[in-house]
This record gives sequence, structure tokens and C-alpha cells, in this order.
Amino acid sequence: MRAIGRGIGTSGAALALLGALSACGGGNFRPVSDMPVRIGKPYTVRGTTYVPADQPGYDLVGYASWYGSESGNRTANGERFRPGWITAAHTSLPLPAYVEVTALDTGRTILVRINDRGPFSRGRIIDLSRGAAEELGIRGQGHAAVRVRAVDPSEKDRKKLRKGKPAEGRPRVGADELAVLRARLVASGNDAGR
Repeated sequence: MRAIGRGIGTSGAALALLGALSACGGGNFRPVSDMPVRIGKPYTVRGTTYVPADQPGYDLVGYASWYGSESGNRTANGERFRPGWITAAHTSLPLPAYVEVTALDTGRTILVRINDRGPFSRGRIIDLSRGAAEELGIRGQGHAAVRVRAVDPSEKDRKKLRKGKPAEGRPRVGADELAVLRARLVASGNDAGR
């Protein structure tokens, strides 16, 4: 489970540890489902407050990183984290949500299911699972400039992603649009967030 907040008292830490150990024991994971969609309450990590919200027009450029060593842990929406699946963590989109992620160096685009919270690093706008990073072609880089855009995919694509499989291939973004997206990245100031 990703740590959210600091300053838990000794008894709170013990309860959190017991909860984590019981989760690792193979039970109490939420089934992989799109319902109910959870927005969640505002939360604070390292002095920054995040406010989850439904954001149907979400379209942002910044940096993606990836994670995968948390295999078997519980995601923020209660599912078991599977590093090979095409999932991601986002600080404020609903859980689950679907986004299209485009690598700004190659134009390669994939569909990803968000089921966790993070990343909590400056300039990072999404934290991809290892499987999603591989699918996007950025695993070897560790991080990459991306566009993240909220989408409403077909039920066929949703079903594939709920089973951990990649959705249907998406067309690469052309050179002209990539140039516009890269200019947006520079203008946003997120280009320093590597």
C-alpha cells in the first residue's frame, strides 16, 4: 500500500502494519471492477494537498515514471497491484479512470486504467505500472515526457484492461501534434520535472 501522510502515532502504525500484513495474506482485495467509481476525500502527502475530482476534460503534459516492486500490495482503490498489468497511479482522477498516455518522444499512445494514487514527485503527472511502461516503450528510460488525457473507452477495451491485457492499439501521434505537445510541456514549466 502506498503511504499517504506522515505522523501516524505508535498505535496507528501498529494498526496500519496489521492491516498491511492481513492484506498480504491473500485476502480482502477488492475485485477488479469499474463500479463503484470512487472519487475520495482530499489528502495530504509531504505537505501537498491533493483533491480528487471527476475531471472529464483532463488533458495535461508532464512526466511519467513507473513502479513495479509493490507486487501483491493493495492499490488505493483496494485491488491487488499486479506490476505486469496496464495500470497507473494518479493523484486526483477517480478510481478507476481511463486515460490515454502518449510518449512525447515517439508519439506512441496507449490506453491505461488508473487504480492507484501517486506519483508524489514534482513534475510527475502519472506513475505507470511496469506493464504500462513496457507497452508505452519507456521502461528503460525510467521516466518520459507524456501527455495524459482522460478518455471514455469502449467496453471491449475496458474489459481487456480489467483483465490486465493491453487495449486495442491506438494510432501514433503525428509530428505536427507532437511539436505542439512539446511546446505545451515547455510552456507549462513541467519540462524541468525530470
